[in-house]
Amino acid sequence: MADPWLTIIGIGEDGLAGLSEASRKALDDAETVFGGERHLALAGVTGRGRPWPVPFDANVVLSCRGRPTAVLASGDPFWHGAGASLAEKLCAGEWTAHSSPSTFSLAAARLGWRLESVACLGLHAAPFERLVPHLARDARIICLVRDAKAAGDLAKWLTEREWGASVFWTLTALGGPRESIAEHRADSFAGDLAGNLVAVAVEARGAQGIPRSSGLSDDLFVHDGQITKRPVRALALSALAPRPGERLWDIGAGSGSISIEWALCGGMANAIETREDRAANIRSNAAAFGLSHRITIITGNAPEALARLEAPDAVFIGGGLDIAMFDAIWSRLSPGTRLVVHAVTLETEAQLGELHQRHGGELMRAEIAHATPLGRYRSWQAARPVVQWSVVR
Repeated sequence: MADPWLTIIGIGEDGLAGLSEASRKALDDAETVFGGERHLALAGVTGRGRPWPVPFDANVVLSCRGRPTAVLASGDPFWHGAGASLAEKLCAGEWTAHSSPSTFSLAAARLGWRLESVACLGLHAAPFERLVPHLARDARIICLVRDAKAAGDLAKWLTEREWGASVFWTLTALGGPRESIAEHRADSFAGDLAGNLVAVAVEARGAQGIPRSSGLSDDLFVHDGQITKRPVRALALSALAPRPGERLWDIGAGSGSISIEWALCGGMANAIETREDRAANIRSNAAAFGLSHRITIITGNAPEALARLEAPDAVFIGGGLDIAMFDAIWSRLSPGTRLVVHAVTLETEAQLGELHQRHGGELMRAEIAHATPLGRYRSWQAARPVVQWSVVR
């Protein structure tokens, strides 16, 4: 770096004593020091200090561009901190950073946990449902929470979802003279802590959590009957082949079950649904699975509703395809995009036959029957056959 004007500094509860010589020099040389009021107090910065605006706005730092400036953040500024928000607005030569141990690192060190095996979540500005994909028997989770009250709310939330037997640690002011660690059980945590809490650690015990296989139980979703049923959904997801970071267009999303299972694999989804009542079901399901931040719901008709969407890596059409819709969608897809279409009507099946002949891919017909009572006996009751066409653009 040539001559960076901005230094991003991670500070711990031990204040200036825990900072490197380079960090202290950058603080001494800075004309302006930004940070939370707690950070400024820990560093002993008074006249030159500027508390962060609420809500947080990284652009205030840019007003100091070219002049020696420092930013104070908790621990590691690039783990649930302001570091990345600032760096993405700057050129590489404009800034340098000096990190301290993160709260996650300190918590794992106090508990003797392997940090690489721990789920680390920032819940100070996010719903507790973000925990849902991570909750499994004996799973270890470290959460940053807003304050002491939020710790009690989290213990109650866990208890209401059959995770009350979980071991529940509260960790306050880690790395400083006021450090305090207490072990509880989630369903007996009184929540009578004082002051601001830094972190909560959970060793999950109780329920089973969400399976990691494709084709979750239909009972996990709110729906009005318009849902891609479990075995058919598993076939669709196998063909869609979700990967972390990829984007799905789920056209005719119904309950949003395809979008949710896609997002559970680490992707992002645009769920397009014509009916507002079904869009409301998708919102409810996304929130229950802690995936509202990964699923964007668009109420409207395809292809018109797709006009402003970011290009997808995969597209699922659960029904209602016609040639005009296909042509409009196909023309927008980049090479390598995966398309999966399901049909249950003879008319759409015939169209898929033509498209398969024209574009290749794989055409498959699935017939599924379930055992149901027949008098004193049982018999097979067949579901409507589903035709699946999958192809790569």
